[in-house]
Amino acid sequence: MFTGIVENVGKVASLREGNDSWLMELVHPFESFDGLEQGASLSVNGCCLTLKEQVSTNQLVSFDLLDETIQRTNLGNLQPGQKVNLERSLPANGRLGGHFVSGHVDACGEVLIFEERGKNFYLQVKIPSEYSRYLVDKGCIALDGCSLTVCEVEEDSFAVWLIPHTLTKTNLVNRNVGDRLNLEFDLLAKYVEKFALPNVNRRPLK
Repeated sequence: MFTGIVENVGKVASLREGNDSWLMELVHPFESFDGLEQGASLSVNGCCLTLKEQVSTNQLVSFDLLDETIQRTNLGNLQPGQKVNLERSLPANGRLGGHFVSGHVDACGEVLIFEERGKNFYLQVKIPSEYSRYLVDKGCIALDGCSLTVCEVEEDSFAVWLIPHTLTKTNLVNRNVGDRLNLEFDLLAKYVEKFALPNVNRRPLK
């Protein structure tokens, strides 16, 4: 479980296809290895990955990626040197600064507008229309692992405002129009829908 509060930004060292999976290696900036032991969960651009191996001498960590992960997220598009948002799993006594984030990416969105407006930045994202039912004005969404507040909800898009702190602490500052972003919609909204409308025919999610 995560909160969507990005701790650090790492860099992709390599991404290559192996015999049994894809192998991704990252260089992380964490000063301590707490929460980075073998088998630990780490959110990478909002995708929960299991740490396969770490090399303490150069802060290199590796992960196995399944075809499902490559197809459903933007991790398959990563190139060496690109920055990724990192968050270690939430400890039981930790602060929930964002919202409940599972690290299970629902779909990818596409950047439609990313521009400075006044003192902040405006980001509009196109989404598959079947997911718009999980979005409400002032609700939550995880965008490449960042917990953000939703505004301007449309049938196939939504927007968020980014403060300077978010741009400084995450990789969103490097995004451009047309880029793919990992989306995780509000987990609580999905459960409410399941319990409240158990027998209503809903358009299936892809």
